[in-house]
Parts: sequence; structure tokens; C-alpha cells
Amino acid sequence: MDQNVVYESDNIFAKILRGELPCHKVFEDDVALAFLDIMPRAKGHTLVIPKTPARGLLDMPKAAIGPFIERVQTVSRAVMKGMEAEGLTLQQFNETAGGQVVFHLHFHVMPRWEGIRLRPHTGELEQQDLLHGYAKKIRAAF
Repeated sequence: MDQNVVYESDNIFAKILRGELPCHKVFEDDVALAFLDIMPRAKGHTLVIPKTPARGLLDMPKAAIGPFIERVQTVSRAVMKGMEAEGLTLQQFNETAGGQVVFHLHFHVMPRWEGIRLRPHTGELEQQDLLHGYAKKIRAAF
């Protein structure tokens, strides 16, 4: 990791953590926050972010990785159960060359069903009422 690359606290996920921007929350504790992606590639596409400021996986403090990954697993189970999914796709990107767009560590948890492909990332916003319904199903699965 380039030592000159630093965490910038004005990223959109940091603003969501501080309550400056709204989200469709499905889980929160002292370690992580999980909420629905507003431009989902699958119904119930959820993002899990640490409360520890970290640009990516490579600069997350080692002591914080284990507890955070435990939350990713917990949220993944609830997403799968709540969305009645047959499988999951997890994605995590690091730096621009790796496909990262928001520079706060995050995992994409995407429920999957046989024969249904992931939607392309179009930048199109999902309808709020659909997101609300998905969030309700996932929260009920914890």
C-alpha cells in the first residue's frame, strides 16, 4: 500500500456513518454498519462498512479486521435468509485500479438466485419503496 494514500473523511460512507446522509439501514453495532446499495446489482444488494476509518482492506488495522469480517458474515446470513436467496456474491475492491469507487472499506453482499444474472452497474437509482421493503425483510432475518 502506498504510504501517501490516506483515508479521506469526506467520502460518502463516512457521511452516512456520521448521519449526514440517509440510508436504508439493515444492521448496526459498534463495529459496522450495513445498508442497502441505492444502485443495486441484485434485489437486496447490501453494503457492509466498518466504523473504523479505513480506505481499503490493506490499511484496516489488523485488530479490527476479525470483528469486522464477523459482521460481514452475520449480515450475509441475514441477507440470504431475508431475501430467500439461493446463494451470495461478495465483492470488495481496493484502489482505483482494483475497481474501488468509494474510498472507505466496504463489502458488497449480493443475494443470488439460479438463472438470474447480476445487473450491470448503471448508476441508476432504485425505487425507495423497493429498498424499504428489502431492508425490512433483511432486518427481520437477524
